[in-house]
Amino acid sequence: MNYNNYRELGFTTLPNGLIAYYSQLQISDAQLILIIQLEAFSQRGEFFPSNEKLAANTNLSVRDVGTLIQQLIDQNLLTLEQVTDTSGKIGNRYNLRPLYNKLEEYLDQHILIKHKHDSTDITDNLNNSPINQLTRRFEIEFGRYLSPIEKQELASWINIDHYSPKMIELALREAVLSQVYSLKYIDRILLNWQNHNLRTEEDIENFLRRGR
Repeated sequence: MNYNNYRELGFTTLPNGLIAYYSQLQISDAQLILIIQLEAFSQRGEFFPSNEKLAANTNLSVRDVGTLIQQLIDQNLLTLEQVTDTSGKIGNRYNLRPLYNKLEEYLDQHILIKHKHDSTDITDNLNNSPINQLTRRFEIEFGRYLSPIEKQELASWINIDHYSPKMIELALREAVLSQVYSLKYIDRILLNWQNHNLRTEEDIENFLRRGR
């Protein structure tokens, strides 16, 4: 079967913004897989696929699917709505509009295009978000891909702990110098710097010089 035969299965369209920034919206990798499946079914005209159908297209169990759907609803990323068709029959449908509203809000606040004539391309920003850049840097230094849990931890340093990307890079450098390739070790470094109220690159460099 060649590519043209596979095309008959159709395609699913997803926003690049979601692919690049889902972690900043506190969406886990498993949740993203489920969102992709919901979009795939929706774009084929099936707006309320069963948990069994969703699970069959993934490595998730039916129970996992139910848990993830509830998580998305609790995070106000997905709604379950009642609809009435043309014959008056009442049914249900999933709606991802809350997710895309949050994504649009995030992009409006964080993706800056100076003006319409600026040469800055939004796709460049998507490909080079701070978390994507840090992920690539970590994977180069560690010599392996980061796990989904590690990617979430990295995202939480920026979104929850509010460490700057430069501060995280310096902590990574210290871990590499110590030949310890562990996010737990780097987290302890960052926490130590935070406890010493070190916020700038200069503060950290001075602190490190005093300790050597």
